[in-house]
Amino acid sequence: MQAPHICPGASNGTPPQAPPAGIPLDFKWPEGGVSRVPFRVFSDPAIYALEQEKIFRGPVWHYLCLETEVSQSGDIKTTWLGQTPIIVTRDQDGVVHAMVNRCAHKGALVCLKDRDNKPSLTCVYHAWNYALDGQLKTVAFQDGIRGKGGMPEDFDPARHRLEPLRVQVYCGMVFGTMSGQTPPLHDFLGERTRAFMERNMGQRLKILGVHSQIIHNNWKLYAENVRDSYHATLLHTFYTTFKVNRLDMDGGIVLSDKKWHHISYSKRATLNVAEEYQEAKVHAAQYGSDLEGPELLKTWEGFDDGITHSIQTVFPTLVMQLTLNSLAVRFVVPRGVDKTELFWIFLGYESDTPEQQKMRVMQGNLTGAAGLVALEDGCINSFVQRGTVGSPAHTAFIEMGGRLAESNESSRATEAAVRGFWHGYRDIMGF
Repeated sequence: MQAPHICPGASNGTPPQAPPAGIPLDFKWPEGGVSRVPFRVFSDPAIYALEQEKIFRGPVWHYLCLETEVSQSGDIKTTWLGQTPIIVTRDQDGVVHAMVNRCAHKGALVCLKDRDNKPSLTCVYHAWNYALDGQLKTVAFQDGIRGKGGMPEDFDPARHRLEPLRVQVYCGMVFGTMSGQTPPLHDFLGERTRAFMERNMGQRLKILGVHSQIIHNNWKLYAENVRDSYHATLLHTFYTTFKVNRLDMDGGIVLSDKKWHHISYSKRATLNVAEEYQEAKVHAAQYGSDLEGPELLKTWEGFDDGITHSIQTVFPTLVMQLTLNSLAVRFVVPRGVDKTELFWIFLGYESDTPEQQKMRVMQGNLTGAAGLVALEDGCINSFVQRGTVGSPAHTAFIEMGGRLAESNESSRATEAAVRGFWHGYRDIMGF
């Protein structure tokens, strides 16, 4: 059972309780709940290590890869779950498996390529060979050489398989968990999260391009960033100038029942220019600009609900994006307490026409490592990392739109989804 949270300075007549196991003894979450985030969580190595146990090896479903990356029997895809290297395979019966990329013998990586297709998995170090479901098949020289040496008589290959993960495939994506306590993926996501995933990802997906970038900040700063609809109209001047996504368009924020996941959406056709943009002297609203290549923003109506921009997150590290007709999956992998790798996978549907695919590829220039919109996110979070690292006793102030984590389908001038992330984080971490 999770230990109760006691705010500093509060008293309920009982002696102060020690924090749950693994939490630094001197760490307490500040008063203010999810509207106050201690800067220490972005730079404390002990907290980072605890996240690997509680979140990445805990009762949480994690995005591993796209199903199309393991579409054929024998397909192999390497990926990550936190700092743990993972192998995803499809066996000869068409079943998808996931396992830790760690040989049961000496712990070496078994698969070294990003993608491959082979009938089995073999560790290059001592040639231990595994089936595509991770079961150990053969050990070189198991019976020794000319009757000498080899494994003991009681050696049982069945007891030395690759460590398996539970796997579920949904909306063209492979999810995995290392915990037997994780609820079914259907329940973990919740009804509204599933419905919007099916809207954007429910058709057969086609990969149009992939790249990654290193960002010099704690992984949670990017998790905040993609939930922060408040910054998009301020930091991303292209959005505002060319009216791709603004707060004076109809839109909203939807949080899942547990508040862990979110959807942010806007409708470009409903733009009604607000005086607040001029009053706040939002820089992009102070001048006019034209595109020399206006075809960049040419679109077609892919859905009948009017939504032209959406960001959907699944706790902790998955993002699904639709910007005009540019569809993408992003996910982050922590590479250290102040270093994160951000992967971008740009997508289309198998049913797209050649013209539609060309438009999706063109609009891929909006986001990504050097995108006309997203390049700012590659540096802004490092500014936060650098600004907070020397102030572990201070906290962020997250009260735009109130202090609660709740849906708001009338305004996106809110940090509700950011608070939702911290709600889930505190739940799973025991803070």
